[in-house]
Amino acid sequence: MSIFASALGFGLVSAAVIAIAAVGFTMQFGITNLINLAYGGIMITAAFVAYGLNHAGMNIWMGVVVAALFGAVASLVLSRVLYSPFHRRGTSHIGMVIISLAAALIVSNVLLAIVGPDNVSYTLVDQAAVHAGGFILTGVQIVIILIAALAMVAIHALLTFTRLGKAMRATATNATLARNCGIPTGRIIDFVWLITGALCGVAGAVAAIDSGSFGVANGAGYLIVILAAAVLGGAGQPYGAMLGAVLIGEITELSAAALSPQYKEVVAFAILVLVMILRPQGLLSKIGALGPAG
Repeated sequence: MSIFASALGFGLVSAAVIAIAAVGFTMQFGITNLINLAYGGIMITAAFVAYGLNHAGMNIWMGVVVAALFGAVASLVLSRVLYSPFHRRGTSHIGMVIISLAAALIVSNVLLAIVGPDNVSYTLVDQAAVHAGGFILTGVQIVIILIAALAMVAIHALLTFTRLGKAMRATATNATLARNCGIPTGRIIDFVWLITGALCGVAGAVAAIDSGSFGVANGAGYLIVILAAAVLGGAGQPYGAMLGAVLIGEITELSAAALSPQYKEVVAFAILVLVMILRPQGLLSKIGALGPAG
């Protein structure tokens, strides 16, 4: 049983990483109605930005902060330069999906040309493992969980208590009505790309820390798990993404303990397919746009 207890502990770390990424992804969809398939590419690019700074002598946690800034700026540029012009022309939803897929391929191939296909690793200070019951976690893993917890609290506070959060929720519910009520929806969407891009950058860096080594190909794997968590929780639902992240994180780690770590992405994809068949609206589908009404 000890291996499964350890898997539950590792599942908490995986859930933390997935939650940061999935909340950003689902907020993008909930407000812009765009499935951003370039999300995984931005994640892994941010991870390489942190890697370059880390190997230049910067502390890895400062590298995570820079990765967040990079993710925010890169996401806003992607929206302004690529997505917004097509959206203004009235491009269909499927057309936007194809455009985002093209963006994902461009990002990953440009990154591949720059950094190459080899896996790399951050330089981390070794820390003693912490034993709590059957859980065994390192200091770095505990920091990752704390970062995720702080990010989730911050998102909840943003959506619940701030004018920006309320404007985001109004834009997600009905952008035309929000605009007619005086909400500057264009600026709100820019803020959404900045905030969710920062989450994307943080997620990329902490995912790379958690995995030990990473390469350009990891971006596609991240996207599968993020989609599974977002769809499981309910498309466009940040709180659903948090719940979906916990379930996906624990299930994939338990499957790795029972079968093999190689099957983690397969299990995540299987869950995604099952949810689409059995409950396509997700677990928290009845909650209003971006969360409970307030």
